[in-house]
Amino acid sequence: MVFKRLLGSLGVGGPTVDTVLDPAPVRPGGTLTGQVRLQGGNAGFDIEHITLELVARVEAEHDGGESEGVVAFERFTVGGGFRLAEGEHRDVPFAVTLPWETPITELYGQPLGIVLGVRTELSVAGARDKGDLDALAVAPLPAQESVLEALGQLGFGFRSADLEYGHIGGTGQQLPFYQEIELTPAPQYAHQVNEIEVTFLAHPGGIEVVLEADKRGGLFSEGHDALTRFTLPHEGLADPVAEVDGWIRALVEHRASHGGYGHGALYGGPGHGGHHEEHHRSGPGMGTVVAAGAAGLAVGVVGGMVAAEVVDEVGDFFEGDDEDED
Repeated sequence: MVFKRLLGSLGVGGPTVDTVLDPAPVRPGGTLTGQVRLQGGNAGFDIEHITLELVARVEAEHDGGESEGVVAFERFTVGGGFRLAEGEHRDVPFAVTLPWETPITELYGQPLGIVLGVRTELSVAGARDKGDLDALAVAPLPAQESVLEALGQLGFGFRSADLEYGHIGGTGQQLPFYQEIELTPAPQYAHQVNEIEVTFLAHPGGIEVVLEADKRGGLFSEGHDALTRFTLPHEGLADPVAEVDGWIRALVEHRASHGGYGHGALYGGPGHGGHHEEHHRSGPGMGTVVAAGAAGLAVGVVGGMVAAEVVDEVGDFFEGDDEDED
């Protein structure tokens, strides 16, 4: 999705900017490529900087309830230091590296309801203006995909995905928000938990996997949340289904795991039945539900049964961006 916007601070006749991303989805920690296409106006302008800004639609909870807003989480300077002549067309190619914790927006080509964008900003002769905003598609890393596939084979279904503002305590989280993928329980665990939430925190050495269960209450006990963490090497697990099932059993039985698959102890150290800092429960994010059920996570997403609200949310994000920034 590309929107050409006249640079308002420069008035009628100023240059226009159109950023075109290469079509293939990028992966966390991967290289995003494309071109910034500039078209000169009715006079020459000095282009001081061309900046790309990664932005995300993020949920936050506060005393007044819950709200959504746009959070910028990375900036890149990809050009500048030249004069754009009157009427001149110039393409500025770029290749930038995404943060390892960049949320995934799709699985097997189907959107999850996570809304990310690339905003282009020009600094022209001392004036700065937002020029263009484009949707960013991010596919999972192979190891992340293998975990989600294993959960699907175990019978878990995709419920929703969202981005939560805050930090998960005891982890190596770098971004100011984290992604939650909410799953309906597999039949064998349905009597123990209401839902499972999965968070991936990737880094150059591997991936932290944070699992949280909304446990059902018993006859003489109330329901509560249980949380545990594991490490995952980028090359994946030897037997994903068996090992992920072990993770889930440890979670629902509330046994603390000590480290590990692949890369040893976690950032939080041993005995990590910890709690989230600024972590809040969240319902289906952004009006998004992908039907799945007991047939499995992958089947539900691949089946394309994506609620229409996904498309609406993406459109609202771009069309209403200027209003939401504050």
